Amino acid sequence: MEMIADFEKTELGKIEIAPEVIEVITGLAAAEVDGVAHMSGGFVGDIAERLGRKNLAKGVKVEVGKKEAAVDVYIIVKYGYKIPEVARNIQENVRQGIENMTGLKVIEVNVHIVDVEFKTEKKVEVEEPLHRVR
Repeated sequence: MEMIADFEKTELGKIEIAPEVIEVITGLAAAEVDGVAHMSGGFVGDIAERLGRKNLAKGVKVEVGKKEAAVDVYIIVKYGYKIPEVARNIQENVRQGIENMTGLKVIEVNVHIVDVEFKTEKKVEVEEPLHRVR
């Protein structure tokens, strides 16, 4: 696990933030935007989730320096939402989340729309009434 070198020094020592922390913050901030159906983790990430491992950084790639961060977010948007609006909201929410929690300056939030999720109707099966034979 690579750490951000010399993020902050105090009289008690230095504070470092792992890139995985930035990934989790990004994933949570993006997922809470209205219109986001799912984060897209690709084939390997999807298999891990099916095996029961919750991946909060699914669909996120980050590049982190000493004072700045750039992120890529891969999402599936819900059908019926305005994609550019959803993407802008993700950019703003992710930027605010990272900057507020870490103090890093976010220089880029690239949003990649990889699919659209259509609303699926739940099928309700109606059982045939039992006919009684008398």
